[in-house]
Amino acid sequence: MTLLRDEDLTAAFDHAARGYDALVAANPGYHAHLRRSVRRLGLPGAGAGLRLLDLGCGTGASTAALRAVLPAARITAVDASDGMLRRAATKPWAGEVTFVRAPAERLADAGVTGPFDAVFAAYLLRNVSDPDAVLTAVRDLLVPGGRLGVHEYTLSGRRVDRAVWTVVCRGLVQPAASALGDGGLYRHLWRSVVEFDTVDRFAARVRAAGFERVRALPLPGWQTGITHTFVARRAESG
Repeated sequence: MTLLRDEDLTAAFDHAARGYDALVAANPGYHAHLRRSVRRLGLPGAGAGLRLLDLGCGTGASTAALRAVLPAARITAVDASDGMLRRAATKPWAGEVTFVRAPAERLADAGVTGPFDAVFAAYLLRNVSDPDAVLTAVRDLLVPGGRLGVHEYTLSGRRVDRAVWTVVCRGLVQPAASALGDGGLYRHLWRSVVEFDTVDRFAARVRAAGFERVRALPLPGWQTGITHTFVARRAESG
């Protein structure tokens, strides 16, 4: 199969929204890992006075992680999928959370203009057609010294990690998703990861987009070598 892109991918997420939370809940550590990645941003206190962009928020799992770690921050949560956003909006949200429908490539058209103190993007960059353009746009939305956090499937490059990913997808995720009528999206999930950057290549991509202090940090459990947190900063000047 070819990778899903743009409108086709958005439509697949729209359809999958009804069962998405149940599938991710079956992933051990899914929500705890998102909170760990948010903590790795190193933002002060409870986030009072901070403005955060949750890019590719889906049904709100990453939004919930931001809210749990930084309860006083103002969050703008963006996704291209109307179905996913409708699920997110039905959940109870303490504090200031605003949901906006927009592709990551056209944020300004939807009124998402910043500046933000931090941008968090979970499971997004491998799904966009031009990740370099999105990273550059994100950099421009940040205040000088603003933080970037990317939580993404990026394989280490070891054969064993690709093998584990394939076994999990084909043996567990894809059968469950196919039963819900969403097999195409989760076949895309498998292929999008194996064809995307390795961890070192993605870190280099972030640096090339104009970020500094780029670090790639592993996540624990079965996802070690498969999923990483990337943290970086926009330069203070220039």
